[in-house]
Amino acid sequence: MGKTAFIFPGQGAQYVGMGRDFYETFPVCREVIDKASEISGLDLKTICFEENEKINITEYTQIAMLAVEAAILKALEERGITPDAAGGLSLGEYGALIASKAMTMEDAFAVVRKRGIFMQEAVPTGGAMSAVLGTEASVIEKICQETEGIVSIANYNCPGQIVITGEAQSVEKASEALKAAGAKRVIPLKVSGPFHSKMLTGAGEKLGEVLKDVVLQEVEVPYTTNVTAQYVKNKEEIKDLLVAQVSSSVRWQQCAETMIADGVDTFVEIGPGKTLSGFMRKINRNVKVINIQTVEDFEKAVEELQQEM
Repeated sequence: MGKTAFIFPGQGAQYVGMGRDFYETFPVCREVIDKASEISGLDLKTICFEENEKINITEYTQIAMLAVEAAILKALEERGITPDAAGGLSLGEYGALIASKAMTMEDAFAVVRKRGIFMQEAVPTGGAMSAVLGTEASVIEKICQETEGIVSIANYNCPGQIVITGEAQSVEKASEALKAAGAKRVIPLKVSGPFHSKMLTGAGEKLGEVLKDVVLQEVEVPYTTNVTAQYVKNKEEIKDLLVAQVSSSVRWQQCAETMIADGVDTFVEIGPGKTLSGFMRKINRNVKVINIQTVEDFEKAVEELQQEM
């Protein structure tokens, strides 16, 4: 029998109204989102459920996303559904950490609130990101290395979709070189900074100071880290990896491949949007992908997953 992994999306999948039906339907979800509001000092109901500008600002987006992901996770656990493995894209790795039982939900909320603030503050002027479509990773890596200034790969999302990050001029030069090398398209992204580049090293260092006070538990459910794309099974590794993750490439495709090689054949995307579901279909069409972002999705998924247990 195959294994099931819970996977959690990152920043960019947020939308107004996310999690509202869970909040109104399940007491456990209400408790989780209220707890995240209390810990962060923010009114997350307003940020998640009502039209506002904050939902797309990094320091608010990250905690809002995690609150919704954790709420859905707790609703699944309440129905007796737990994963064999977990993973998440960038911010989503904290959802995986909660699923792993290595970090409490409360600590994850406190850490991610700070992470969002540090990443927002660290955003230097003159940073940029672009999505590169239809080009081999090795070609992109080579061109980034050969381009003057700071430019590197931010995300290995799936075959044919990689994101580059760094100084605006360097990203532009690399983009031109990539087009000349045969890239199908290079699309500048509307982001507030050069995330997952070494320009955010300082934000990671500040996060390290916050993590010093966090007490971790043993890892009950192995989860993949974006930094190495390998499973984290030892709690001693976690803090250094979370610090590095802020300025390192997100190896999502490789994380998914690690889980598939371990026998995972069902991936349950928990949280707003269908970004990871889309990536998974390009990574491996033979795996089953279930998306949960509404209560209707949840009820269907529970029925399906309980039959497989």
